Amino acid sequence: MNPVAIVAGDAHPRLAAEIARQAELPLVPVSISAFADGETRVRIEADVRGKELCVVQPTSAPTNERLMTLALIADAARAEGAARVTALLPYFGYARQDVRRPGEPRSAQLAARLLACAGIERIIALELHSPALESAFPMPLVHLQADALMLPRVRERHCTIVSPDAGAMKRAQRYAMALGAPLAIVAKRRTGADAAVPFQVLGEVRGAACLIVDDMASTGGTIAGAAQALAAEGAAEVHAFFVHAVMARGALERMRAAGVRDIVTTDSVGPVALAGVEVVPTAPLFVSALADSRPTARG
Repeated sequence: MNPVAIVAGDAHPRLAAEIARQAELPLVPVSISAFADGETRVRIEADVRGKELCVVQPTSAPTNERLMTLALIADAARAEGAARVTALLPYFGYARQDVRRPGEPRSAQLAARLLACAGIERIIALELHSPALESAFPMPLVHLQADALMLPRVRERHCTIVSPDAGAMKRAQRYAMALGAPLAIVAKRRTGADAAVPFQVLGEVRGAACLIVDDMASTGGTIAGAAQALAAEGAAEVHAFFVHAVMARGALERMRAAGVRDIVTTDSVGPVALAGVEVVPTAPLFVSALADSRPTARG
């Protein structure tokens, strides 16, 4: 069995260091810089021959740079004789572009093929935007869910679980069933790639504390719109739990203005420093996934 080591990309080195610490695995030093014209330059600063390297790199903003850096680290590792390269993707930045429309590429599938071409033989990813995306990866995929992290915090609130759209319904159903909680959904009409209009609440929410659950918040528009729809139906209070804090400029303010009170997310995208937002660490999920796949491995 090959020794295992963790490699930190430039997107979330704090998470990589924490995974290495909890898993009791070495952290391989890598220097990441840029040439004068902006091209990324990568150099692995240790002997990795015969090792299995697990590269921690969410492909968050700037997405293209993070994705290319991950590919370059993988290529450098294979060139230096690494036995296998596994990518740990706390967040996969192209996961929303998995359905091809006329004139558009299949961006998620292309990104996955790029990682395979770079020499990545396995992916451990957290909460892909769509379960259907699992088939896009040409290499073995371990698809992690954040339920174990989030459910204990949901249980404390005794809320009606709300899906802000049809896409989040399976997650909301899991939470509601696990907690024995009521379930509601906000039906919406999408008006653009990052915009949608809620138009109906299905389920009884009058006088209830409601908890919106979703996989991510980007502009905050979906959660804000759902919160406004719930308030219009008489909800007593609205909270939000989402896994990936993509959080474009103004997203938090948009949700707060819509009446969202408690907000809980994870550190999957990168360090999150937002006033009044609770951040749940994801390192334990990846440590468990590594232990399950390599139960006796230590580097």
